[in-house]
Order: sequence, then structure tokens, then C-alpha cells
Amino acid sequence: MALVGKKFPNITVDAISEMGDNLRINVLEEATKNNKKVLLFWYPKDFTFVCPTELHAFQAALGEFEKRNTIVIGASCDTNEVHFAWLNTAKNNGGIEGVTYPLLADTTRNLSTALGILEAEEVFNEETGDYLIEGSNVTYRATYLVDETGVIFHESVNHMPLGRNVNEYLRLIDAYTHVQTKGEVCPANWEEGKDAMKADRSSTAEYLASH
Repeated sequence: MALVGKKFPNITVDAISEMGDNLRINVLEEATKNNKKVLLFWYPKDFTFVCPTELHAFQAALGEFEKRNTIVIGASCDTNEVHFAWLNTAKNNGGIEGVTYPLLADTTRNLSTALGILEAEEVFNEETGDYLIEGSNVTYRATYLVDETGVIFHESVNHMPLGRNVNEYLRLIDAYTHVQTKGEVCPANWEEGKDAMKADRSSTAEYLASH
């Protein structure tokens, strides 16, 4: 079920800072109390293959997100202890040393379940009469952009082998900010500095004729 246009779930989750401090983070409150946008990205597991490339890519762009009044938060179902070990593993050894944004540790899977992003399925075992989990029970590469009121304005979910394009999230934030501040809508492939449109047929026709 699509969550765009809805408030982000009001669920607080364990997290860790780059310094190893144990935190409790509520994404909805991070947005509303700080009057900032939030980019929350989920990845399957620490100490894997595609995942560190993404965490370093978000770190490299952290200044650009900060310019856009946007908080970046990473998340998986690993524990704070595993996160901290990964944070202290060198980049050239597959680690994420140098990452400075917080990482959620959704070990209860309360938030990832509410978002519907776990690679898992409950299957009834007729022999035992119990429901068993089939699948890895870790998250897909899901990404959420949340505005200053706590409303989700973008969500996307990639299968585990598919890494994200960090620049696309910067573009989406620029576009949403343009809508917020200018009241115009953003056409296909819009980037900051390009023409936007009014939300009417004549503006669409004029835009298509000139592009």
C-alpha cells in the first residue's frame, strides 16, 4: 500500500551515532520538531556488498542534503553493536568508517513491518500449527522522503541487488521544494534552474511545444 501523502509512522527505534552513542530516533519527530525534511534509506544488512557503496555515496552527498535542509538517516534490522563494528571497519575492507549520519537498528522490525518492506512471508506449518517466517526477514532497499510536516512525499523500493542513485533524491527534494515555494509543478526530467509549469492544460501545451 502506497504511503505517499500520509504521515510517516509514529514509531521510535533504537539507533547509533558515529561515536557509538545509543540513540532513540522517531523519524516523524525528526521532521516536525526540527522543521526539516528527512531522507530515510533502508538497506538489507551490514557487512555485505552493495550496502557499503550506498552508505558512502550518501555520506559523500551529505553536504548537499544539508544545504537542502534535509536530515539523512540510514536503517537496517542489524543491532547497534553490529552497526558500531561496521562503522569502525575501514572503507578498503568493506566497512563504513567515516559515515557520520545515524543508523537505525530496527531489531524488533516494528518500523519496517509498518512500512511493509521486509523480504518475508508468514507461512502456516500444518505439522506444528505455527506460523513460520519464510524469506530473509530483512529489508529491501527502501527510501522515504518526508517533509517538514511529517508527510511522505516520495517512496521507492529496490530489490536487494540494485543500488540507488543518490543524485535522484537530491533532484526530488529540489523539485518538491520548488512546488512548496513557487506553487508550480515540475515536468519530466526537471532539475533546479529549469522551467517548471503551472498546473493547467495551457501551461502543459506551451511547455511541450517549447521542449
